[in-house]
Amino acid sequence: LMSVELMLNGANLALVAASRDLARFAPGAPEGGQALVLLSMAVAAAEVAVGLSILIALFRHARSVDTASPRATALRR
Repeated sequence: LMSVELMLNGANLALVAASRDLARFAPGAPEGGQALVLLSMAVAAAEVAVGLSILIALFRHARSVDTASPRATALRR
């Protein structure tokens, strides 16, 4: 999940930089890059919510977030 998060942040920076360049060359152009960044941030927030829900489910089942504990390995089957 962390590597996907880093890739999304890199794409966000690229979109903001492209939007800034477009605004410099065409002052009246709409800020399309910033809208894409907001969409990407919403996807990243959903990804974090899914990761957190997985950790909460693991903790409720095994009473630990240690993935090597015997109760947590039962989730792999």
